[in-house]
Amino acid sequence: MNTQSDTPRTDAQHKWVKMDKSTMAFARTLERELNAANERIKRLEEAANKMQAAIANGEGLDEACREWIKAKESKP
Repeated sequence: MNTQSDTPRTDAQHKWVKMDKSTMAFARTLERELNAANERIKRLEEAANKMQAAIANGEGLDEACREWIKAKESKP
């Protein structure tokens, strides 16, 4: 059974650095928050690119704006 962790960087570091449970929990929380923030940035960039293309093409701007708003309001 191959289970992928949602905190692979923390798990990898834990193999080399001794951490108590509270430090490990804090590191995992930070890694999860970082991953969520990076995903939000990715969604915002993709929505901005679609909006830029819609402006350049002169069509599809309404849909691109709706996607931007959806991405902007989706908080980690």
